[in-house]
Amino acid sequence: MRPRPVLREALPASRRRLGWLLAALIGLGTLPGWSPAADPAATPSPGAPGSTDPTVPVKGLFISLAGSPGVGKTTHGERLARRYGIPHISVGKILRQEVAARTALGQQAAPYVQKGELVPTSLIASTVRNRLSSPDCRNGFILDGYPRKLDDLGTLEGILSDLGIPGLRIVGIEVDPAVVIERMRHRRVCERGHEFDLKQRPPKVSSRCDLDGRPLGPRADDTPEAIRRRFQVFAQETTPVLALFGRRGDYHPVNGDGSIDEVFHRLAAVIDRLGAEPSPRKPDAHRR
Repeated sequence: MRPRPVLREALPASRRRLGWLLAALIGLGTLPGWSPAADPAATPSPGAPGSTDPTVPVKGLFISLAGSPGVGKTTHGERLARRYGIPHISVGKILRQEVAARTALGQQAAPYVQKGELVPTSLIASTVRNRLSSPDCRNGFILDGYPRKLDDLGTLEGILSDLGIPGLRIVGIEVDPAVVIERMRHRRVCERGHEFDLKQRPPKVSSRCDLDGRPLGPRADDTPEAIRRRFQVFAQETTPVLALFGRRGDYHPVNGDGSIDEVFHRLAAVIDRLGAEPSPRKPDAHRR
């Protein structure tokens, strides 16, 4: 399998996203004229119970959930996976678990994860291939924050082609970076990767995971230095991927500002619509 050529052009949209991200990083706040993605549909009642979401069976729904660090990709990805009966696959979570377990992959990935850098595609390609080859991925999946850069995308499209999986769609959660950074201050995780938000979704017992009772603490890469670096990396590396999918018509932005339930229902409205549409055809090289 050979990675596809790297895109060397950027769209105006990607430059705008880069602008507001970098402005937040240097303390200028959001640039004038920026606003989150408009709602694709009227927002349902914010009191809708998250634990009783109806299951919506789908077939052939291959989604990547994208967004800057801290927008809630894992929180929403897990809940969306339950709604549609397809797996939620977080490459970042897999890597953090490998690091915690001190596996061979974890030891190679640890320096990148701790500094907020992207782990090289060459280190994780086999992990991604093996996971997407599992039988539970045949009807669809929700990738969490992957592909992270154009090299990832080239490798991923080769894997999807080998597996006979149709084209990927990206659903992007868009939030003002200042709001995201505040959220990350309240994020807590256990060593198995279960996440909680001390303001919006706190654990039932203080500092203990509801699911396994293990201690909760900040993520290893939620230090101020690592957060800053992760935003820079997202702007430089991931924004071109989103711009490319925008060119293809396969990027679907969602306003990520609001309560967990409000954002979830916006995401579900978009994905419900995508589930009713034919999958995009596999991208040709000239579309890159």
